Amino acid sequence: MEQPEIKVNHIETKSVMTKSNTPIGGYSVNPYVGCPHACKYCYASFMKRFTGHTEEWGTFMDVKDWPGIKNPKKYAGQKVIIGTVTDGYNPLEKTYKNTRRLLEELKDSGADILICTKSDLVLRDLDLLKEINENSRLTVSWSINTLDEEFKDDMDAAVSIERRLAAMKEVYAAGIRTICFISPVFPGITDIEAIIDRTKDQCDLVWLENLNLRGGFKADIMKYISDKHPDLVPLYDEIYNKKNRSYFEALEKKAEELAKKYDCRFVDNETPYERVEKGHPTIVDYFYHEEVRGTANSGKRNVIHNP
Repeated sequence: MEQPEIKVNHIETKSVMTKSNTPIGGYSVNPYVGCPHACKYCYASFMKRFTGHTEEWGTFMDVKDWPGIKNPKKYAGQKVIIGTVTDGYNPLEKTYKNTRRLLEELKDSGADILICTKSDLVLRDLDLLKEINENSRLTVSWSINTLDEEFKDDMDAAVSIERRLAAMKEVYAAGIRTICFISPVFPGITDIEAIIDRTKDQCDLVWLENLNLRGGFKADIMKYISDKHPDLVPLYDEIYNKKNRSYFEALEKKAEELAKKYDCRFVDNETPYERVEKGHPTIVDYFYHEEVRGTANSGKRNVIHNP
C-alpha cells in the first residue's frame, strides 16, 4: 500500500497527557491526531467522531501543539503510553519532531513509558531513549502480525516488516525492553509460531491480540478475505458472524504450547515488565483483552461461553 496523500493541520491542546481508560491504565499520549499508516483494520478510526474529521482515515493528520509539561515528576511510576491512537513515529515526525519533544519533556519524570510503533524512525532518537532508560522504565513495542510483506502491503502503508524487525533488534541490543506485538492476529493468515521463532532473541515480551471486527471496517476486511482468501470465508463467518470462539481458544492452547517449547513464561491478560533471558520472551495472551476486569491487569476475565 502506498502512503496516502496527507492533509496536515495544526491544532493547540491544553495538555498532551490524557488519562487512559484502557485495561492498562495510566496515560495515553498522542502527539498527533490521525495516522498515515491507514491500516485497514485500525480501530482508532473512531477518533474521527471526536475530532470533526470527515476525510477518509489515513488521509489527514493534526499536529498538536501543547504547553510544556510543567511538572513531569507527577507522572513518576505511572504508565505513559505513547501512540494509542496514532503512531508517534509516523513519517510526519521527521519534520515536526513532536514525539521527540514529548520524550525530552518526560525524560526525567520517572514515568513508566511505553512507545507503540510500526516504524524504524524510533532509531533516530536512540540516544534519547538510552538516556531515559538509565533512570526510568522504558519499553518500545512494534506491531508485527505477519512476515509476509505482500500481506503487510495489503493492510498498511507503514514501513516493511524487515525494517521493523531490524529496529527492534537494534533497540533490544541497546539494553531497552522491547515487545513484539502480534496484533491483530488474522485467523488463518497470521503465523504466530513463525513470528515468535523469528523474534524471540530480540524481545522481552510477545503480546498476542485477536482481530476485532466490531468497528466500521468489518465490511472492508470481510471483502478482502472474500477477494484474496476465499477459502477462509467460512472460518471468518464462524468467528465474526456466528461468534464462534473455538478458533481463538485453540490458538490460545497453541500459544501456551509454544511457550513450553521455547521455555517462556505464559500469562493471561497481565502486563509483566520484567527483562528476561535472551531467547525466552514472556508470552502474553491478550486474545480477549476486552474481557479484562478493571485496570489491574490481574489476568481475571469475564468468562463468555460459545453460543
